[in-house]
Amino acid sequence: MNYDPIFDKWHEECGVFGVFDRTVDVARYVYWGLFALQHRGQESAGIAITDGNEVALKKGMGLLTEAIKELPTLKSHMGTGHVRYSTTGSNNPRNIQPLVIHYQGGQIAVAHNGNLTNALGIRRQLEADGSIFQTTMDSEVIVNLIARSKADTQEERIADAARQIEGAFSLVITTNDSLVGVRDPQGFRPLCLGKTEYGYVLSSESCAFDAIKAEFIRDIDPGEMVIIDDCGVRSKIYAEPQKIDKKLCVFEYIYFARSDSKIDGQSVYETRLNMGRELYNETKYDADIVMSIPDSGTTAALGYARASGIPFAEGLIKNRYSGRTFIKPNQEERELAVRMKLNAMPEVVGGKRIVLIDDSIVRGTTSGLIVKMLKEAGAKEIYMCVSSPAIEYSCHYGIDTSVRKELIAATHTIEEIRDYIKADKLHYLSREGLCRAVSGVPEADLCFACFNGDYRVDVPTEQEEGVKYVLE
Repeated sequence: MNYDPIFDKWHEECGVFGVFDRTVDVARYVYWGLFALQHRGQESAGIAITDGNEVALKKGMGLLTEAIKELPTLKSHMGTGHVRYSTTGSNNPRNIQPLVIHYQGGQIAVAHNGNLTNALGIRRQLEADGSIFQTTMDSEVIVNLIARSKADTQEERIADAARQIEGAFSLVITTNDSLVGVRDPQGFRPLCLGKTEYGYVLSSESCAFDAIKAEFIRDIDPGEMVIIDDCGVRSKIYAEPQKIDKKLCVFEYIYFARSDSKIDGQSVYETRLNMGRELYNETKYDADIVMSIPDSGTTAALGYARASGIPFAEGLIKNRYSGRTFIKPNQEERELAVRMKLNAMPEVVGGKRIVLIDDSIVRGTTSGLIVKMLKEAGAKEIYMCVSSPAIEYSCHYGIDTSVRKELIAATHTIEEIRDYIKADKLHYLSREGLCRAVSGVPEADLCFACFNGDYRVDVPTEQEEGVKYVLE
């Protein structure tokens, strides 16, 4: 599952990037773009480049620098790349994207960000009709639908496939002659368009454009397909009008996206500052210092400090070289793992009443260990503030969270959670405060399903109960 058991965080599952440019080293540009999107996926990475006739593919497990030691060398003008956390499908080399296929209609390389809610039913039907699958990813359903489409062109085949799938999908695809970007009708996951001097770029986030000195043009709209070729950029709305209902995941602003990105016109950094200000307006805590659990709570903590006049302090130091830590077999080793990544500073926190900011609490395990660590370092009182509402429901649109009963807010009151983590006070940002913070995006255009269970795209019962898409 897409969950860090030590830091008690959800993770976005992947980032996608694509380039069409006949004047640059495409493989290098894709590599730099993926490097800027590394925060969206750290389990595997892949790059596929093409000259329209051949495809060169490099991919591997781990961070980008571990996964791709040598760039593909084919002289090319198109490329697509992918960094991944696993959601559907295991953390397995065969599931590394982009997926490259050759079929009667030509060749395509597909990079997918998101999670399909109807993938299992489609896969079963395709298998019954003789299709063969080589991965456990829902993304392979997409390439099968493209290959089986009866449409005349690759562009129309992609649109035909996109109309059959449901859930979250932002796609970057290279065909024989074009780079294609597709965003689902709800726009659950971000996708944007940029311009190099002589070409164009697609990316999950705008921050990746800066890495290659590309100019941000605009966000791709829900239900839209863009086609980039030697004639420039064309756009078409492939989705049926009645199915377009924008619902961008609000957690992109709370946690997933990089702070220097803009998503659907809204600055992520300014949004997180606003969340901190709203937290102060809702709590008005009298304290000595404001701190964050680094790094995800830092910008909101700065916002709280500015609004309150209480000084911001770094009372927790993060070891940035500890790497990923996997599930520990017992509480003692879990606590040691947290201490390996975070260390409290007694000279900063000793005797202080602390407003402690984090972006979310999933299961509550790590929050309790951090409160304990700070009190052992001499903190007088801990006022825990969370820059999102309480997470009470699983997400099925690209985060692939745990079974609902494992989410602490689904089974405990706020007071029970406060007692469990041993904080002196606990406050979650209200939905109203969150919407004020994301002021540039209408409330009706945001998905709050993990807070209120309002799933705008049907979720199969087996997924709602926590059953994985395919059994390993």
